[in-house]
Amino acid sequence: MRARFIDWIWHVRGTLALAPQQSGEEAFDRLEPLFGESGTSHQRSGDTLTFSKKDQAAQDKMSVFDGGVLQIEQGGTGSVLRYNLKSRALLFCFLAPLLFLAFGQLTVALGKLESPAAEAGKEAGDKKDDKKDDKKPAAAMNPIDKFLGAPEPEKPDAKKDKEKGADKKHSPTSAYVFAAFFAALYVIGRILEDRLVRKLFRRKLLGV
Repeated sequence: MRARFIDWIWHVRGTLALAPQQSGEEAFDRLEPLFGESGTSHQRSGDTLTFSKKDQAAQDKMSVFDGGVLQIEQGGTGSVLRYNLKSRALLFCFLAPLLFLAFGQLTVALGKLESPAAEAGKEAGDKKDDKKDDKKPAAAMNPIDKFLGAPEPEKPDAKKDKEKGADKKHSPTSAYVFAAFFAALYVIGRILEDRLVRKLFRRKLLGV
């Protein structure tokens, strides 16, 4: 029961009503071409069809799924096809945001740990940099720019460059961007693949 509570993350389930008078054998006959693709193996046993995929080709219409079970059951208004498909790709897209969020938090934590030691070294380094900056001449100004009244260039500020470099080093922004990307990819893929496989099965069952 507990596994069923979380396996919706990488499982796609659904049901489709068969056409009136359509038998389970006829339904599987129409669906069977889908499981004849390269890298796909399948087995039929009565009203159940199981399949698995390995190194499936990109042109396979069900390439996102790695295996599953299809069953013909008797419903209140007739026979129905019940399917349960699993996808490692969906599981990866679900876990990837969590991984990148962890990287982002780790980056922030490392920045906080390094801050005390960096502050002590920064104070000593700032004094040396101030002395060096005072001695360092400003960049030579072009005579033409000077004649036209252009402002003189400022002295290089090594201190600001170091601070920018440190901020960039401990920034979790990239990790958060990747987390958002994979989260969106999962939501879109989860909804889209559900609709696509349902539409694919319906077309095959109706023979269109």
